[in-house]
Amino acid sequence: MSRLDENAGGHTALSPRPVEAVVFDIGRVIVEWDLRHLFDRLIADPAERDWFLATVVTEEWHFQHDAGRPLDDMVAERVADFPAYAEHIRSYRTRFLETIPGPVSGTTELIERLAKRAMPLYAITNFGAEFWRQFRPTLSVLNLFRDIVVSGDELLAKPDPRIFELAARRFGHAPDAMLFIDDNAANIAAAAALGWQVHHFTNAAGLAVDLEARALI
Repeated sequence: MSRLDENAGGHTALSPRPVEAVVFDIGRVIVEWDLRHLFDRLIADPAERDWFLATVVTEEWHFQHDAGRPLDDMVAERVADFPAYAEHIRSYRTRFLETIPGPVSGTTELIERLAKRAMPLYAITNFGAEFWRQFRPTLSVLNLFRDIVVSGDELLAKPDPRIFELAARRFGHAPDAMLFIDDNAANIAAAAALGWQVHHFTNAAGLAVDLEARALI
């Protein structure tokens, strides 16, 4: 499955299998995402806003929707727990797209370069099903992807190994023939443990260096 290379010391070492497909995360890799982008507009006091995002509408709570929990249940429960913030909590649902202010600089251009070289493109994203239906039509670059595994639809979320196993079956490539790109270290570790080639994303410039080194762009 892998090639053997000779290093300067004369020892043999496994080198990665050629990449047959590139698999992207979406949030914080292709598009920016931060709950603060919405609540900066709704809560003027910085201390109150920090408390709200650490206690009421948190990323950990939001992750329940990524994993498949219905928004109706989540919002009703949170409003009951924090009735003074009922309108803010409901705004999380009705104005979610305002948490996604735009693309991550440079990533779209790299996707387009990969597509021009006919590289098969896929994605695995932690995204709630209801929010995904709102978001998907807003990002045309996703039309270049052959398939996208959405956690909220599958009721599986990264870093659960099962979502990577499902994706490998869907995409039709062996894990060690795919390059998985994600900003989350736990997701990267989970994919690597299953044999995927990985890139821990910090910015598009670093990703470009890796893709060039692999002769993918």
